[in-house]
Amino acid sequence: MGTDVELRYRTVDVFTERVLEGNPLAVFPNAPTLPSETMQRIARELNLSETVFVLPPARSDCAARLRIFTPSRELPFAGHPTIGTAFVLLDEGIAEAKGGQLLLEEGVGPVAVRLDAGVKPMLWLTTPPIESGRFYDPRLCSDVLGVGVADLLDAPPQLLSAGNPTLFVALRNKAAVDRAWIDSSGMKRLKGDDDPPFCVFVFTPTADGAYSRMFAPDYGIAEDPATGSSTGPLAHFMMHHGLIRTQGETRFVSEQGTKMGRRSYLHVRVRKEGSSQVIEVGGHVTSVAEATMHLRLDQPLERGF
Repeated sequence: MGTDVELRYRTVDVFTERVLEGNPLAVFPNAPTLPSETMQRIARELNLSETVFVLPPARSDCAARLRIFTPSRELPFAGHPTIGTAFVLLDEGIAEAKGGQLLLEEGVGPVAVRLDAGVKPMLWLTTPPIESGRFYDPRLCSDVLGVGVADLLDAPPQLLSAGNPTLFVALRNKAAVDRAWIDSSGMKRLKGDDDPPFCVFVFTPTADGAYSRMFAPDYGIAEDPATGSSTGPLAHFMMHHGLIRTQGETRFVSEQGTKMGRRSYLHVRVRKEGSSQVIEVGGHVTSVAEATMHLRLDQPLERGF
């Protein structure tokens, strides 16, 4: 006989103050110890960019442990799931922002989330350490993205990662960004035999910061409305190539998801902390819905919180 289980979850829109914009997220705030395969199948069923299962932390300094799934694979870290889950945990009283901050345990380790209090509070995650990867041929990138070589800025396309490898391609204007597209066949042309799955992030500098789009067919995501895990590396890339002002504390906004009708605003703050550079990515979260999923599983389960 199987075990009947009810799984309550919430959906929120992240990096927006308006319902039905931003990046939608499903959060199971009191998930039992489900098998990984079942979590993956649930994420595929919901078919959002990411679905989060909240579990008790293994670390005493963390408020919760997050397991994050796209429709096709688990991620060690992701931005809008971190921000959105922190909002849900605080909203439901599962976690408390001690000193205005809480730590969430993810595959990359503890991720700090800072709360800016107010009528509409903003949540900020601290980007994990950024690793630099290889450069890619500009002509190949322009070809697979369906834009001209002349549409690329003089900033060599490069792979960077703060947990999720992302190829950054800088374009000259919004029109070029809106024309860009890449699918699975295009990814096969880009990738070497030993390359792990990665995302492709196209953007152009703007007066406010950047106008961006992100494609992730390797993760079962045709286009992502808002990508917090790639926005920290975006700041690194833009500063390295002189595409953003870097005098004093650097602040800017990346507008993403507009082309697909899910306008998102990802705020970036870069500051010095001793000899280190800290990149924070922040945004608002808007509640959308609450629901219950009914499943029959083969084995009994332990509850979470």
